[in-house]
Amino acid sequence: MPMAPGDPTLPPHLAPAVRQAEPGLLSLALMDARNQTLALLARWEEGLAAGVRVPPAPGLELPQWIAGHVAWFADWWIARNTRRGQGAACPPDAPRLPPTEAGSDRWWNPLLAPPAQRRDLPLPSIAELRPLLLEQLERTLDLLEHARPDDDGLYFWRAALWHEDQRGEQLLQLAQAVGLPMPAMPPPPMAAREPLALPDTRWTLGATGGGFACDVEQGEHVVPVPAFEIDAQPVGWGQFVEFVLDGGYDRAELWHPEGWAWLQAEAAAEGRRGPRHVEQIGGATGAVLQQLYGKPVRRAAQQPVQHASWWEADAYARWAGRRLPTEVEWEVAALQGAGRGFRWGEVWEWTAGTLRPWEGHAPAPWARHGDWDAAPAFGRARVLRGASFATRSRWVWPRRRAWALPGRDDLFVGFRTCAV
Repeated sequence: MPMAPGDPTLPPHLAPAVRQAEPGLLSLALMDARNQTLALLARWEEGLAAGVRVPPAPGLELPQWIAGHVAWFADWWIARNTRRGQGAACPPDAPRLPPTEAGSDRWWNPLLAPPAQRRDLPLPSIAELRPLLLEQLERTLDLLEHARPDDDGLYFWRAALWHEDQRGEQLLQLAQAVGLPMPAMPPPPMAAREPLALPDTRWTLGATGGGFACDVEQGEHVVPVPAFEIDAQPVGWGQFVEFVLDGGYDRAELWHPEGWAWLQAEAAAEGRRGPRHVEQIGGATGAVLQQLYGKPVRRAAQQPVQHASWWEADAYARWAGRRLPTEVEWEVAALQGAGRGFRWGEVWEWTAGTLRPWEGHAPAPWARHGDWDAAPAFGRARVLRGASFATRSRWVWPRRRAWALPGRDDLFVGFRTCAV
């Protein structure tokens, strides 16, 4: 993998081979992803039968829609796509073969079923979806045996794997939102380390080395990076409690004006005094209790803050006399600080940057069909880096670039800071 000037060799555990996966590895990964989807759906089936409900709220999909869309997405871009061999150059409107399941396009094509209409669709039950998911996987694996073994030939199988793993993390986020018990748990606390000082450098941003990458990661370019100091780990609950006790949620001067307006709206709706799902924060003991899959869990001081919006992260950084890192600083630290105690992967992490396309950006053909069309978010969303405990390890990659609107707090997201 070509590296930036001064960039060390990427440790094997930070370079997921699945991005360049050949047919054999892809086949195994696709089966593993489907097993994970089915296991999560079994939990959801039990929860729905017990009365768990997904309220109508922005960003909350029904699990039946998520699971059906996983199968539909793979069929649309692989089994039904007459130009799948063109890879990323495949036109979004390429001719398609008819669906094997009547009604599937109306149910699961996001262009025909926008979020506001999905709850009114006659979706199959989870029990009815299970054989459809198995049949679709069989079609996908059969066609993989005849795919051309290069980046274009395998592009849509890699995209389908990425998409299914993304949807798996979404099912876990949804379970957290409604309090459905799940086995995925954050790691235990670790000892805190001192911030890292990193020298100035010139750094190559953008996906390198071929293989699969999302469109917002593409556009290789070199940028200068002045010397900086960055936290070795995300901000922990012990630090955040100090912010709360010092009136962090009452001091408008600490907040971006839009963030203060966001906070007032949240406070009026639910009395917001901390990140989402927090039941107790601060007080005489400085304790933090946060709901995790429906159970209140005591969070240790060293565990990273979770479910914080960008507005809260930015306000904390101002209060601490620090700032959020730029995305290039985060990436430099993740790679150059890998052997110096830089810890990441427990929570997604907000960075200072607003999402913008890099030079040469071209939308992925599948973006709008996966609900991940970045274009409407350019200039509005903030960049996320890293991964969370709910992310499949095959996609934990320090050059990965994700994004969310600054008010989002349903993700497993936290932050770290840099010296001003």
